[in-house]
Amino acid sequence: MTRSVLRPATDAAATRRIVVAFQGVSGAFSEQAALQFAPDAETIGFATFEEAFEAAVSGRCSHACLPVENSLAGSINQTYDLLTDSVLHVVGEQVVRVHHNLLARPGTRIEDVRRVYSHPQALAQCQGYLRKHGFEAVTDFDTAGAAKLISENGGEGKAALASKRAAAAYGLDVLAENVEDLDFNYTRFFVLGADPVTRTEGAQKTSLVLATRHRPGDLVDCLVEFPEHGLNMTKLESRPRRDKPWSYLFYVDVEGHVEDPAVAAALTGLMRKAAFVKFLGSYPAAPSLVELD
Repeated sequence: MTRSVLRPATDAAATRRIVVAFQGVSGAFSEQAALQFAPDAETIGFATFEEAFEAAVSGRCSHACLPVENSLAGSINQTYDLLTDSVLHVVGEQVVRVHHNLLARPGTRIEDVRRVYSHPQALAQCQGYLRKHGFEAVTDFDTAGAAKLISENGGEGKAALASKRAAAAYGLDVLAENVEDLDFNYTRFFVLGADPVTRTEGAQKTSLVLATRHRPGDLVDCLVEFPEHGLNMTKLESRPRRDKPWSYLFYVDVEGHVEDPAVAAALTGLMRKAAFVKFLGSYPAAPSLVELD
C-alpha cells in the first residue's frame, strides 16, 4: 500500500516562474491549455509525452500540461501511465474546445487541395469532411506540427488540419473553419507539478489510482467508500498493469479536495481495503462543458 505525503506549497514554489512543458510545437492545443492555466507562462514544446513529462520531473520546467481525455476519442492513456510511476502531482485541469480548421499556404485554393496532414485523432474527427471533399488523409505526429510542415514544405495540393493559433504561428491561410464532424469535441488536460496544491475557492477534484485484490466484490467494497462519505465519483477507468498480466489498475476522479474531511476519510478507508492506492492530486476543477458552451 502506497501513501503520498502531502506538503503545503512553499513560498518559493508559489513565486517560482512558471514554465510549462507540452507535447508538440507552437500552436498546439496542448499549448493553448497551458496558457489557459497560466497566461503569462513560458511554454516549451517537446516531441513526445515522455520528454515533456521528464522536463517537469527534472525541474527544467515548473509544470507539464498533457492531455488525458477527449470527449469523442476517450482517454489518452500515456499520461496516466506516466503519472502512475511518477513523483509529480496533478495541480490543475484545463478543458479546451477543439476546432479543426483546414490550413494551407497563402494563395492555395480549396479546390487545389488533394492531401491533408494532421494527427490521427484530428483526421478521424474530420473524416466525414475529408471524404466529402475527396481529400487524402496523411498522418503527422501533431496538429500544429502538420501546420508547421505545410508552411515549410507545403507544395501544391497540401493542407493541414490544425487550430487558428497554428495558422497565425506559421503564416497559413484558413481555407475552412470548424470542419470537425461533431460539435461535441473537447480535450481535458492535466497540469502536473512537483508540489501538491492547497485548497482554493470553488469546485475541486481529486484523482487517484488503485488496485484491488482478486476476490469477489473487492472493487465494489473499495468504491463504496465514496458514496458512504457523500462524494460524487466523476470518472472510473481500468488500465492493464504493466507488471502483472491480466491485472488492472483503476483510475478514479471524485469531487472535492483531499483537505476536505469527507475526501480524507474516504481515502483513509480506501487505503485499508485496496491492495494499492496512489494519490495523484487535488486541484481546482475546470469549468463544466455546459459552462464552456
